[in-house]
Amino acid sequence: MDDATSTEQLGRFLTLGDTAELLNISANQAYALVRSGELPAIKVGASGQWRIERSVLESYIAAMYEQTRRINLWNQSDYSNLIEIPFGQPNGT
Repeated sequence: MDDATSTEQLGRFLTLGDTAELLNISANQAYALVRSGELPAIKVGASGQWRIERSVLESYIAAMYEQTRRINLWNQSDYSNLIEIPFGQPNGT
């Protein structure tokens, strides 16, 4: 996929290579996202080629933005400075 190719021209389903390029990651990283179930995909055809629906990828990207936003808010909150206190007493014997 080159710069002149937009996501609209790719069609409804994307290959792992197209997905990797859109996310600016390697094809192996895209495959790992699919294998882990983090990025939903389907296998198509007798050879079982992975395909990611464009709308699913867009939802995944939006979810990652939301996750990052929430983590940043948490890190900025008063709770981020809490000291972790272990339960129980250390074994001094």
